[in-house]
Amino acid sequence: MMLLPSHTFSSFPANLKPQFHAFFSYSNHSKSSLQSQFQFLRLDPVPKQSLRCAGTGDNIDAFTENSGYLFDLSAAEADSLTGYSISKIAAIYKRKPFIVIRRLFQIGTTLGKWFGLRYIDGLMERSEQMFEIRAVELRKILVELGPAYIKIAQAVSSRGDLIPPSYLDELSLLQDRISPFSSEVAFNMIEQELGLPVEELFSEISPEPVAAASLGQVYQARLRQKGQVIAIKVQRPGVQAAISLDILILRFLAGLIRRAGKFNSDLQAIVDEWASSLFREMDYNNEASNGLKFRQLYGSLTDVLVPIMYMEYTTRKVLVMEWIEGKRLSEVKDLYLIEVGVYCSFNQLLEYGFYHADPHPGNLLRTYDGKLAYLDFGMMGEFKKELRDGFIEACLHLVNRDFDALAKDFVTLGLLPATSDKEAVTKALTDVFQNAVAKGVRNISFGDLLGDLGTTMYKFKFKIPSYFSLVIRSLAVLEGIAVSFNPDYKVLGSTYPWIARKVLTDSSPELKSSLQSLLYKDGTFRVDRLESLLTESLRAKTEKALVSKQIEDADSQVVVKEILNFMLTEKGTFVRDIVLEEFAKGLDALGLAIVDSVTSRAAASIPFAAWFSSSSMTDEDIVNLRTSQRLVLLLSGIRKYTNSSTGVSPQENLIKYSEEVSIILNQLESVRDLQPILSVISELPSESQQRLLQMPADLAGRLISRVAARTIRRAFL
Repeated sequence: MMLLPSHTFSSFPANLKPQFHAFFSYSNHSKSSLQSQFQFLRLDPVPKQSLRCAGTGDNIDAFTENSGYLFDLSAAEADSLTGYSISKIAAIYKRKPFIVIRRLFQIGTTLGKWFGLRYIDGLMERSEQMFEIRAVELRKILVELGPAYIKIAQAVSSRGDLIPPSYLDELSLLQDRISPFSSEVAFNMIEQELGLPVEELFSEISPEPVAAASLGQVYQARLRQKGQVIAIKVQRPGVQAAISLDILILRFLAGLIRRAGKFNSDLQAIVDEWASSLFREMDYNNEASNGLKFRQLYGSLTDVLVPIMYMEYTTRKVLVMEWIEGKRLSEVKDLYLIEVGVYCSFNQLLEYGFYHADPHPGNLLRTYDGKLAYLDFGMMGEFKKELRDGFIEACLHLVNRDFDALAKDFVTLGLLPATSDKEAVTKALTDVFQNAVAKGVRNISFGDLLGDLGTTMYKFKFKIPSYFSLVIRSLAVLEGIAVSFNPDYKVLGSTYPWIARKVLTDSSPELKSSLQSLLYKDGTFRVDRLESLLTESLRAKTEKALVSKQIEDADSQVVVKEILNFMLTEKGTFVRDIVLEEFAKGLDALGLAIVDSVTSRAAASIPFAAWFSSSSMTDEDIVNLRTSQRLVLLLSGIRKYTNSSTGVSPQENLIKYSEEVSIILNQLESVRDLQPILSVISELPSESQQRLLQMPADLAGRLISRVAARTIRRAFL
């Protein structure tokens, strides 16, 4: 559903105003008061070429005109189609073979003629000249074929990076500017569904729809009892019968294509998943319930607006909701709201798992006060927790180039059979993703990744689970809107900071285990990965203030404050424990280094003593000492430092450890390095300051335990 601004309620054509008066008697509202009350509501009426339906119903929309024969179902048959059941659909149309044959002929001839003309254009070398004409013809064909084909077109109409501009412009008209059906039919349906005359329900209503979509059309009105300005969505007549037959045909074709092309994915299951969501979308009671849940979960997010649903005025075929006014997000070029959408999508997909599965540009508005409004909640998806965790882990492993773990993630997500050759898959994934991730997470294109993965998916018998197609579409559409006015935008680059923050703060055992595996390799702590996660998480714009300035542009004091704010909260407990443990290891190693330094200096004054002296430090101690150094530099806001271990073996480090220790001690003695930490302590919340004061005692306890364990181990082993 789409409500757009352009003309006032009083600006309807003069020939429509008599119809407006014919529908209503105004005991309490004069014509002038009506216009003055709606002066602030600016509507964008359906384009003139689409305003073909008058109240008399003499003219009908293109879909009804070409496919009206599909509506001829009995009441019992129509009632059986309220929910998706392929067996019930097949049983109905098994008794109507001529309708099926006629529909197949209609689809084959219309699309076949169009593809034939495109082929001829190619032979005659006039493809470029006929490009725009063929785009218009395709849109008209899809409108004639009806809602199922319009929905398919909507799925690709926001991908400006994939669809040629001429086709994109035409397919975009299918998002909310479909030929409307008769208002007389619509008002009769409202009265039948709500059980009252229209004039008793609404004090004012637009005589014609202000927007028309594939499944229904929208009128603007004012509730008589409550006085609120609302949008009324009325379902298109016969839409369930038409969609049911088209799904039956598409499902049959999906089976043929899978067998002929030897596809690994169950194409019929994907059609079933799409069809199930489409049938749920046709039940406006379900859409209203989804809207209520969506508003409860995400309506409080900064600059996100979710309309109010009026359940008492909603039925299976009529939906009444709050009137939302604005412009399509794809038309206003507001990158800030794209970031708001990314954050909201993150919450939908990875926080709560309840997500908007149809976020085409017609369903995303920029309101006049600068908020992102979501509309049309008919097609929603549920992302189970184990799949959400698997998706997060896959993103982490992709960014950190752990392709062996990524292959296992694909098994968890159901994309890859458990019997696949993991080594071969890992090599293939490395070849596919190596160049993409080498550019950095902020430059990874979600669409490009999917395209590059195509050949590998076919070779290793990847499957596309039915749930996955809706998730991928939800992310791809958002990136598609963004790249239409910013070709460099990458939705994964904007989402990853939230993924990093979630994996650092989530309390679930699965993600804690993932973080543990990510930060430790063969028992060695990888401080570079912690630094990467912390740095990326600081890029995640907070829910309270979505700011445009990136954290990397901030000074070291801001960085330190943000890191400490995170680590000293309840959610940062797991990471705080890891850091304290690594500091304990480092202090233990530092103690050994000091003892060795003192011993070596004393032995230097005794002849031949150096022949018998030996270091008490191990390779692990050297690594722990260096790790603590890097942690201090990280927490003090210093990100540029030299790593003397690059290209040097642990044994060489051990031989040169005295020089290494001297460098580290000099760096740790620098008060200036610790100054950012000390300066922000007073700015921290009192609760965080209390946790900070408890840390020395906790660190001492860990250090004592470690020293005691090492002493016992060396004494008895």
